[in-house]
Amino acid sequence: MAKATALVLGDDSRAQSMVEALEQSLDIDTVYWYPGNAATGFVGRRPKFKLLAPITDLDAMLQLACEVDADLTMVSPELPFSYGIADKFKAAGRLILGPTRDAAKLETNKAWAKMFMQRHGIPTAPFDVCETVEQAKAAVYKRGHKCAVKGNGLANGTGVYICHTAIDTETAITKLMIDGIHGDACRIVVVEDLLIGEEISFHTLADGRHVIEFDSAGDHKREFDGDRGRNTGGMGAFAPHPLISKNPELRDLIMNEIAYPVIEGMKAERTPFNGFLYIGLMLTAEGPVVLEFNVRLGKPEAEVMLPRMRSNGYALFRVAAAGDLEHGSKVSFAGHAVGVILATQHYPEKESVRLKITGPILPFGLPLGFHVYHGTTIRIGDDIFATGGRALTVVATGTHRYPIEETYGLARQIHFEGMRYRTDIGQRAVAYLQKDTQV
Repeated sequence: MAKATALVLGDDSRAQSMVEALEQSLDIDTVYWYPGNAATGFVGRRPKFKLLAPITDLDAMLQLACEVDADLTMVSPELPFSYGIADKFKAAGRLILGPTRDAAKLETNKAWAKMFMQRHGIPTAPFDVCETVEQAKAAVYKRGHKCAVKGNGLANGTGVYICHTAIDTETAITKLMIDGIHGDACRIVVVEDLLIGEEISFHTLADGRHVIEFDSAGDHKREFDGDRGRNTGGMGAFAPHPLISKNPELRDLIMNEIAYPVIEGMKAERTPFNGFLYIGLMLTAEGPVVLEFNVRLGKPEAEVMLPRMRSNGYALFRVAAAGDLEHGSKVSFAGHAVGVILATQHYPEKESVRLKITGPILPFGLPLGFHVYHGTTIRIGDDIFATGGRALTVVATGTHRYPIEETYGLARQIHFEGMRYRTDIGQRAVAYLQKDTQV
């Protein structure tokens, strides 16, 4: 029986984790990865593509999929979905996992997503959509400045401001609406009540008609230890989240009150949802409440979920892309994982640098159960360089516990000038387990 060819689009650590997961599938012959990063060739195969095109060039990406004759295409970041890459591929009869441009509004348009949840009775925080600075100031004032201010459009994970004071809200409104640091799409903001509880990344997989639970994770979004500093796209993660993995009743509640209604609501509104649906939850005293939706795997959550997957990834993703998931299907995961982001000095600010990386950062030099996923890296000759932002994600997997010491042991072997990372990733998970044991 002929084996399959897959294509992964993206250049980040999440894309690498997707490539590795596909390569573990017995059904797979070749996984092409475009445009890739410094790990490409060691993981995945770089296609001989004559065009140097961004993955938002939909015609070029369709041409690439045809040239490599991909049986399935997967996309790492959200931006191509907002451009309509799934619409383009499906119109051409090419199988792709991911939502249409209209369905991607669950992530790309926060105001639309909040109103969608309101229409379908999905629990979310009370909110105001503000198109002017005056409206935003009124919305934060009536909440006593304790609120979340969110840019309406895509902001690469850094468009959310958690506010507790008038200075916080003034900063958020100025940066988003006046300075426009994330572009015109974020000059409209959503101001919502500040929720208290544990934040959980709950991932599902949908085929347009059905949705199944995928996996859970905990993300550390703040810049510094102890959850201090600015919000980032994530400084590390652990999986599974113990509040989910130890509580099947809670998993059922999330599926019944959130995941199923989302998929049914999207069908009813003639925008059926296909692909990964990341549900960002706050587990409050009143129950789980939706913070946000993403229409792809989380980052750095993918890097701690996919290495633990024991199901045939290619077979599962292909069935979902084809619209053939069965209700009640299960995905198998094993053990625990902890991932730590190694960032350049000024992240989350943008910077352009070229910093040589030393240490064990390629797959052939790593022991079993360890992974180094490349984010912003390039390879020049035999050397690999960090170019700014979240350069690497160091991950260890463990059978019986969260492998925090192992992850940091590997991180300490890697170096580039100005490298920094949080030193408390995963401790939140251990604290919950200890609390559960004491109870």
